[in-house]
Amino acid sequence: MLETKVHRRRIRVIIGTVVLIGALSIGRLFFLQIIHGKAYAEHAEHQYVSVTDTFDRGNIYLKDKNDELIAAATIESGFRLAIVPGRLKGDEATYEAIANIIPLNKEAFLTAAEKKNDPYEEVAERVTPEQADAINKLKLPGVTLYADKWRFYPGGTLASKAIGFVSYKDNTLTGNYGLENYYNDVLSRSSEDLSVNFFAELFANVQSTLFKNTGASGDIVTSIEPNVQTELERSVAAVKEQWSSDAVGGVVMDPYTGEIIAMAQVPTFDPNSYSNVDDISVYTNPFAQNVYEMGSIIKPLIMSSAIDAGKVTPQTTYFDKGSVTVGNKTIYNFDKKGRGTATMQDVLNQSLNTGMVFVEGQMGKDVFRDYVFNHFKLGEKTGIDLPGEVNGLVGTLKGNNDVNFATAAFGQGIAITPLNIIRGYAALANGGYLVTPHLATAILKKNGDEKTLDWPKSGAILKPETVSTITTMMIHVVDDGYHRGLAHYTVAAKTGTAQIARPDGTGYYDDRNLHSLVGFFPATNPRFVVYFFNYYPKKVNYAVQTLADPFFNMVQFLANYYDITPDR
Repeated sequence: MLETKVHRRRIRVIIGTVVLIGALSIGRLFFLQIIHGKAYAEHAEHQYVSVTDTFDRGNIYLKDKNDELIAAATIESGFRLAIVPGRLKGDEATYEAIANIIPLNKEAFLTAAEKKNDPYEEVAERVTPEQADAINKLKLPGVTLYADKWRFYPGGTLASKAIGFVSYKDNTLTGNYGLENYYNDVLSRSSEDLSVNFFAELFANVQSTLFKNTGASGDIVTSIEPNVQTELERSVAAVKEQWSSDAVGGVVMDPYTGEIIAMAQVPTFDPNSYSNVDDISVYTNPFAQNVYEMGSIIKPLIMSSAIDAGKVTPQTTYFDKGSVTVGNKTIYNFDKKGRGTATMQDVLNQSLNTGMVFVEGQMGKDVFRDYVFNHFKLGEKTGIDLPGEVNGLVGTLKGNNDVNFATAAFGQGIAITPLNIIRGYAALANGGYLVTPHLATAILKKNGDEKTLDWPKSGAILKPETVSTITTMMIHVVDDGYHRGLAHYTVAAKTGTAQIARPDGTGYYDDRNLHSLVGFFPATNPRFVVYFFNYYPKKVNYAVQTLADPFFNMVQFLANYYDITPDR
């Protein structure tokens, strides 16, 4: 008996639920067909127009030195403007009325207006709410506004190489390049457009309630500091203009955490209008996706390796004749001059290629190879959170060709990414550890939780005393070799001027160089690694000529901006 009552109660509940859903559906039908029937009839030809007002995507934030978040990529709301050509009351008059409110291509509008049998012609996008209100007040026949959302980058070109952009791929908006691509799964909300039709409208509320995005979505917080980024972009742009360079770039990184504070390169682009770019190679990030023969900035890494292996000390000497013959190749100093008896400190101060060949000879191929491959990992990806990172080209060191080892010691004949170099110098700055360079520091989840991202760090690749020794040597390079630096801060740095290889493999250009300058400060307690490159500057020979001023100006800016305690 009791069981029968329970069954009856369940049946009543089911019947009640069905009746309730039926009543809601009938009410909704009444609302759509009777209350708004006329509006639907007037716009029946638009029933299946795809709209993007459902487009949503997580934000990307920069973070200033006070931990305030600044949107670098977000969603903007507005409207698309479309016409029904057959319902227009005067094509010219309609154009003039709209053009008084928003920029509009007259030829394109009138061409669209001539298609009198077409029920839908889109004539403008990204119409602001204010502009939409003004157009609506005109009550123009055949003119309709549709709610829309789109990706918006408030800073324009600011950090665009790191951020990337959103574009269509197979009719789906998705991240391209930069963080937009790397974290696409986190930033994406829904990849499906909704169709505006009778049935979609009928069940819209039900769908939004029952079908939630349950993926691991959220906003991305980066370590990019907007004011440092702005200053770095201003600096690299000035270098390019002064020297008519093909490309100029720079990075500022925390050597202990691997956080990228700023990353800039010119030429660049505005992700709000990425399609205006003529050469799509401008989208790529050279720090992760390009390899270069780095020249003399590799010398401190090799010198530190030799010191660490016990093969040389700063006081070790050799006799410099200005050239040295290895196999069938004669290797010269940059000026082809000899210095006589020279120390390892002289080798760095005066950037002597012959001295580095001596260092490589003291190490031997196996030790040299071990530090390049297993300690500094120059042939491997750094693991940065950017798409398309490539491996360094150091395969020539797997063999035993004497010339390959000799030239590699001063940065020619092997090609690596700038991030490999930056990470290597970070190891000299942080006590001897390889960090993972990265841009994202946290994910702000949709439920309000914050997930801090952890990035791996290697074990010690150099002894602490090695790091101390090479740091002191690099301070002398700045103070005694370049006769530059800052009055109140020690700076450890090295320049590099590398010949650019011909793409056909027939050797090097005589008049094309890659200039680089990389270092860290304050050298006794480093806060930042700073790196600049200048690709094919015109009518100038050496990196110290084109990059010393921007490098030390950037160091001074960072010292002032972060109020860093002087160490001298």
